Amino acid sequence: MVILGIDPGLATMGYGVIEVEGEKRRVIQFGTLTTKAAEPTPQRLRSIFLGVNQLMDIYQPDDVAFEELFFSKNVTTGINVSQARGAALVAVATRTENLYEYTPMQIKQAITGWGGADKHQIQMMVKALLNMREIARPDDAADALAVALTHANSMKMKKLFKIQ
Repeated sequence: MVILGIDPGLATMGYGVIEVEGEKRRVIQFGTLTTKAAEPTPQRLRSIFLGVNQLMDIYQPDDVAFEELFFSKNVTTGINVSQARGAALVAVATRTENLYEYTPMQIKQAITGWGGADKHQIQMMVKALLNMREIARPDDAADALAVALTHANSMKMKKLFKIQ
């Protein structure tokens, strides 16, 4: 099974693609889709939409997992990231209904066993769980791999996390 993990963002959207075979997890690819702040928002959203479509074409994932958005302070940033997440969701939803989402705390618990884990702890565990030589960079790509791993570790209960 191939899983595409997505860490939503307008300036930088992380993606991580893993293959799952039984208990084995293997990195296929990871990286980011980026947009320039100087570009108008509609063009940035179009770039994300087209970029996610390209990821779908290249990797043909069986399931796609998103990190659920959480904003406590900056509403403007939250709106922009929500729009970017929406563009990515539409790109994926035109191709599959196998869409899932996980909260930041669920991801932390699935990867480290503790919902209060910091970014470095998560990155170190992603590196270990995927037998990587180095921590995935940039952070958004590492976060996306964590989302994909969370989904891989939730297979028996994945219906609970399906986006409705």
